[in-house]
Amino acid sequence: MASSASSEALGEAAAPSVTSIEHRGIEHIPLSERWGKPSGLFWMWAGAVWNVEFVVYGALAVVVFGLSFAQAVIVILIGNLFYVLTGLASLQGPEAGTTAFGVSRASFGPNGNRMPSFFNWVTQVGFEIEGIALIVFAAILLTSKAGFTAGVAAKVIFIILAVAVQAALPLLGHTAVLKVLRWLAIPFVILFAVLAGLSAGKVNLHVPVHGASWGALTIFLALVISAGGLGWTENGNDYSRYLPPNSSKGRIVLAVALGGAIPSALLEILGAAVATGVPGATTVNGLISGLPSWFIWPYLIFAIVQLFAINTLDLYSSGVTLQSLVPGLHRLQCVAIDTVIAGGLAAYAVFSSHFFTLLTDFLLFIIVWLGPWCAIYLVDSWLRRNRYDSDALLNERGGRYFRNGGVHWPAIIAQVVGMVCAAFWLNAYPPYVAFFASRNGGPLGSDFSVFIGLVVGGLVYFLLARTSVRSEGEATQAAVAEAAAS
Repeated sequence: MASSASSEALGEAAAPSVTSIEHRGIEHIPLSERWGKPSGLFWMWAGAVWNVEFVVYGALAVVVFGLSFAQAVIVILIGNLFYVLTGLASLQGPEAGTTAFGVSRASFGPNGNRMPSFFNWVTQVGFEIEGIALIVFAAILLTSKAGFTAGVAAKVIFIILAVAVQAALPLLGHTAVLKVLRWLAIPFVILFAVLAGLSAGKVNLHVPVHGASWGALTIFLALVISAGGLGWTENGNDYSRYLPPNSSKGRIVLAVALGGAIPSALLEILGAAVATGVPGATTVNGLISGLPSWFIWPYLIFAIVQLFAINTLDLYSSGVTLQSLVPGLHRLQCVAIDTVIAGGLAAYAVFSSHFFTLLTDFLLFIIVWLGPWCAIYLVDSWLRRNRYDSDALLNERGGRYFRNGGVHWPAIIAQVVGMVCAAFWLNAYPPYVAFFASRNGGPLGSDFSVFIGLVVGGLVYFLLARTSVRSEGEATQAAVAEAAAS
């Protein structure tokens, strides 16, 4: 019996079959089911992020923001350092045994946590809509190469098929997501190498010659951070919670950060390089103008598969986030609800002439809530030394984290103050350009919202909650020691 307990503590539980359906969502994962390893997180993130979407993000630097290739490379490398935040936001799951917005209850309280849970649910569904729309656009182009022009009926069919296929892995659950994305990582790397080789002849690294203003650099940096390291922090523990609590923290951070940053940086740099010779590279379909005709078919097929892969993480995480928002729902019900909503709104996006404007605005606006939340989440974890009462996290009407009617006001105050301050320097042109953003940085303005949100949100929470949260962490540790002794 002792050896069995030891193997469970070391995470030697057998992994479920890839075809088994996961019934656990926000519920606590017992040690006997902790089969994960840090290396699995590296390959999962790599399989998701080796994605043509990130080539498009890199192309925006040159075509939309006017950066030189050298400027784009510098900003891309700096922006992808923020994947360290995703790694740090993956450390709580193994200790708490629940999802990101299950752990977030420690900071906000079970009722107060509904506010950031709602923000995150909207964010995840937004990314799902983006992915499904891009899949449909790629499918329309693919069929046009076969001589078929997609009308309204065909587009509707494509949307329905995309939504149905997209739901498969999230419905199966955690094991299927990790294993399938790991299998896809290698062929995606090969596609990247081929794409880079075929695009080399189109690259003109001296365009534009003069580059962009410092303000434009900050706007593109905000987009890279939002679409990359900061933009995945709210997903981290959804996938690390199957690791045992004694897993190496350094290996977790390293695996997650490198699994996201390496493909993200390489793909964005490729996109910036291609855009110097192919201005149409700012869309998934526009990239084909720089490719030989024989490669268009495999490129579009791989692009569709890649978009399904990255969308899988969003749909899975939106489902478990909806559980924290509406606790009575089962994970499978949440996936079904999100699938229907995302499919309906994706149809609007496909038939809208403003899709890509909506996409850019969406990526910039999510920074307003995400920066403060991430800082509060990580500061809270640091203050309590990553010690959590697993039962109390899932207690809806009492327990250690219920506090003032289920609301932890220091977190709510820090979140609101951080969002307001971030909004003062947000540049989401054209629908919203804040006062400071419009008056600094040149013709395009500037954007420091991500840094302001992180600093203000984290600092306000630290000042308001440092004593009480440290006490909670110490009480949790004492209770665990007492339980172990008895």
